Amino acid sequence: MTSNLTFFVLVFTAIFSIVNPVSGVMAFVSVTSHMKDEDKIYVAKRSAIIGCIIAIIFALSGNLILEFFSITVDSLRVAGGILLFLVAIDMIFARATRESITSEELSDAIKRENISIFPMAMPMLTGPGAITTIILYVSKGSAEYSIDPKTVYLIVIAAILLTFVITFLIFRFSDQFSKVVGMTGMLVMTRLMGLFLAAIAVDFITTGIKKIFGLS
Repeated sequence: MTSNLTFFVLVFTAIFSIVNPVSGVMAFVSVTSHMKDEDKIYVAKRSAIIGCIIAIIFALSGNLILEFFSITVDSLRVAGGILLFLVAIDMIFARATRESITSEELSDAIKRENISIFPMAMPMLTGPGAITTIILYVSKGSAEYSIDPKTVYLIVIAAILLTFVITFLIFRFSDQFSKVVGMTGMLVMTRLMGLFLAAIAVDFITTGIKKIFGLS
């Protein structure tokens, strides 16, 4: 039970940090500024649901994808760790992340009717970094925590669901959230999550390199 709880906290922290709904609030407020309150709620709900579905699909099919492309988990650890570290650096220095959306895309998104899919659900919430993180933790659960594979899937999916429930609530009350927390508060929280994400990325890279070269 203890290892299950520890693994859940680890997975949730990683997924929440990379999804980073706190940073996503700024984009959400921007692309929904012209909408009525009921439309904002609809977009918030749909963005969270679609992002959650995408994440769960990759959680369930991640190992099949690795097998199909003949990619080892350790190779993905190193590549994914580098990607996460780059995202973390951008978060720490409060820059737009490389896997996020550009200002041109954000401006164009305001004109779109279906912004809940692009850019909000993908790539803002469930981008390459989130997908890589989810696949890695599905593989990591059985190998490193000796957890039953079915339980690993349940834990990862539970962490995904909790992340996107919180994401919906943050988006749902985005105006109040941005007023209470403020720009400074959001930047501080984003930097803290970036720091956690950088540590997770370093762990992925070092573990992957050790296993590739048989050092552990």
